[in-house]
Amino acid sequence: MSEALSLKKKVAAHSMDLVEEGMVLGLGTGTTMRWFIEYLGEKVTKGGMKVQGVATSEGTAHLAEQAGIPLIAPEDMPSLDLAVDGTDEIDSDLRLIKGGGGALLREKIVANAALSFVVIADESKLVDRLGRFPLPVEVDRFCAVATARAIQICLKELNLPDKVALRKREDNRPYITDGGNHIYDCYVNEITSPASLAVSLDAIPGVLGHGLFIGMVAKAMIANAEGIHIMEAQQ
Repeated sequence: MSEALSLKKKVAAHSMDLVEEGMVLGLGTGTTMRWFIEYLGEKVTKGGMKVQGVATSEGTAHLAEQAGIPLIAPEDMPSLDLAVDGTDEIDSDLRLIKGGGGALLREKIVANAALSFVVIADESKLVDRLGRFPLPVEVDRFCAVATARAIQICLKELNLPDKVALRKREDNRPYITDGGNHIYDCYVNEITSPASLAVSLDAIPGVLGHGLFIGMVAKAMIANAEGIHIMEAQQ
């Protein structure tokens, strides 16, 4: 087993302490969440725990169903007690870049609906400054090229590299999200002001969401060789 995989399993197992009987949970998407879902499924099927989940992607829904976790249809989603998700990057201020798996818009909706949003990750995701991982922006397919140009202008105005690329599948066709949208990945290297960039991207017509999660995380659990490092938002 690789060290990275071992750390993902470790933090997913540790995060089970957050789950309580009767909770309605937001279930994120990604490799670390696969282990969270597996361990949660064991609590449900073997331990008899009563919980319900809301999946942030069709892939997560499939994993949860296989694990025996009861799911609530997104259109029937109540207030969530807890949302748990991984991340592509996290800084010391608990700001994130998410969306490598293509579920950023639904992940943000679910995280925002939760009373508490907790991130689980291995230490490779902890960075001094966001931006090494390409920032995903989900856009409506209508006039998507024009929206991409507006994203480039936005980046230039903030003195960031304006390299923006339509995400493609292995067969070179455009990647389509579960919601039927395109994703443009922004190769910005370092984001000096994540909050300013988030506001500017949100203001572009055609942009449905982006991978900057700011001021949303209550707690982050980061696995390293020594154990689990807990980071909590300032009250």
